[in-house]
Amino acid sequence: MPSPLEGRRLWIAGIGGAGMSGYALLARAWGAEVRGWDRFETPYLQHLAGIQVEISDQPPVPPEGWEPYVSTAFAGRIPGKTRAELLAELVSLRDSIVIAGAHGKTTTSGMIAFCLERLGREPAWLIGADIPQLGGNAGTGTGWLVVEGDESDRTISALRPRIAVVTNVDLDHHTTFGSRAEVEELFDEWLANVDEVVRGEDLSPYDGPLAVPGLHNRRNAATALAALELAGVPREDAAAELAEFRGAARRLERRGEAGNVEVFDDYAHHPAEIAATLEALRDGARLLVLFQPHLYSRTRHLARELAAALAQADVVAVTDVYAAREDPVEGVSGKLVVDALAERRPGMDVAWTPTVDQGTTYLASLARPGDRLLTIGAGDVDRAATLLLERLA
Repeated sequence: MPSPLEGRRLWIAGIGGAGMSGYALLARAWGAEVRGWDRFETPYLQHLAGIQVEISDQPPVPPEGWEPYVSTAFAGRIPGKTRAELLAELVSLRDSIVIAGAHGKTTTSGMIAFCLERLGREPAWLIGADIPQLGGNAGTGTGWLVVEGDESDRTISALRPRIAVVTNVDLDHHTTFGSRAEVEELFDEWLANVDEVVRGEDLSPYDGPLAVPGLHNRRNAATALAALELAGVPREDAAAELAEFRGAARRLERRGEAGNVEVFDDYAHHPAEIAATLEALRDGARLLVLFQPHLYSRTRHLARELAAALAQADVVAVTDVYAAREDPVEGVSGKLVVDALAERRPGMDVAWTPTVDQGTTYLASLARPGDRLLTIGAGDVDRAATLLLERLA
């Protein structure tokens, strides 16, 4: 295979993130020298053996003679090109499938890459979470490049793949978009520049065998199969492999069992995603949920909608907001969701537990054999599943 980045020297700030770590791996496979920096060790760095990574509180000066690329988390603090510019270049160098949309894009991307890999098509992939059956969030095969796109900062519009996929449209990023119509406009403009297009909302849910539960995953599967057909994969061949796909990390991930109580973890942070996740886990057992709101802007705009989705559970504990890239907003906390939930379902067992530790202690104290516990959110609530299993043991 030609090495399209041969002779390039790329220095990546924020190299430990889900996105940038994958870009680093692929850039090196395509011939570039790669180095980078991050503030913390992250699980994604384990995939970057052989790449020099500096860990420090403050970013170093980019080395002379290297091209700096800067993740969104450090934009404005370090001079260099953007994450979006690096991804756009990678997409331009290979026949690519880019998957975007409000919900389901990680799982749909994983389904597509998994089927291509199992069918011997040797894909490369850049996905926002680990796909355990593929060994990570990024791969460097010589076939199609499968990319999870991101509309949150509008940079999806710069990507020019062979095949573009939009799983669905919803208003999820309130600091970027003022309305759902603005999101639709962005996707319409992007798709107008791509020859082959799949719109997941136009498809009927897949009705074949799947290892991942839930109606939302049947919609993801239908979208993945449509994209694979456009990539030249016979539907029956893809469907046979898709039946073996067991999901992405933190997407309805079963983390274990203790005291005859099952513990699951999920990345959902939007009301539609939360509702779909809870529906998929409902099987007659009691469902106890620890929810961590993500972003002050989303919590302020969607507190009632979040409460409506969580009302499907039997017991809910809510932590404070995971700020991520945002500054605190006066009067906005996880208690907005608690109050909305108490109003929606008077008498429901709902608790305001500002920290993850408090939330796990509360749920563990109420759990009984046969229950299902779910930790849900896009922040550091991912550590709660381990705490719950320890406290239930």
